[in-house]
Amino acid sequence: MSLVIAFIGRSGAVMAGDMREIAFQGDDSCIEELERELYGGSIASDAALAERAAEIGVTIHVRDDKVKVASQQDGVLVGEVTETEGASVRCRRLYATRGSYVIAEIVDSRMEVTKRGRASNFVVLGNDTTKRIANQCIQEAWDGGTLQDAMRLIMLTMQIAASVTASVSRTFVLVHTDQAVDLTHATGQGLC
Repeated sequence: MSLVIAFIGRSGAVMAGDMREIAFQGDDSCIEELERELYGGSIASDAALAERAAEIGVTIHVRDDKVKVASQQDGVLVGEVTETEGASVRCRRLYATRGSYVIAEIVDSRMEVTKRGRASNFVVLGNDTTKRIANQCIQEAWDGGTLQDAMRLIMLTMQIAASVTASVSRTFVLVHTDQAVDLTHATGQGLC
């Protein structure tokens, strides 16, 4: 899991997601230890991640080109974070449009809508550390504003998260829409 953050407003929606994917190889208990440290926020840089992985004998493959946010047709923004545990893949997906959003969870190809919401909300998907960082940024810097203000805050949040945890890439995708779409049937679209 990394970081997907969105603002759903009355005049539009904006969403950003980082592009990092990390694959681990090695002893399962060592991988679990490394993931716990990484997603718990104790590994801040790529160099520290590589050093810690080497210390405990885990091979890592980092890529920063995974698309986690896409602008789908008809004004629906889709973002997702994925967690792999053994052969099981769990995906949390966010659908956003002007004025409303839906969060769905996909486990082993079965989708279940877990939350629906309306404007004016920020929604954050990610690991505990990235969610904490994003929520802190929102609480400290958001006092209402325009969709453009929300967009600037999201970009700042993505930059801050990338500077304090190696689980987030420095590059990210940012999309927006000013269309209002009925999300009842949009939940079939996705990236997983």
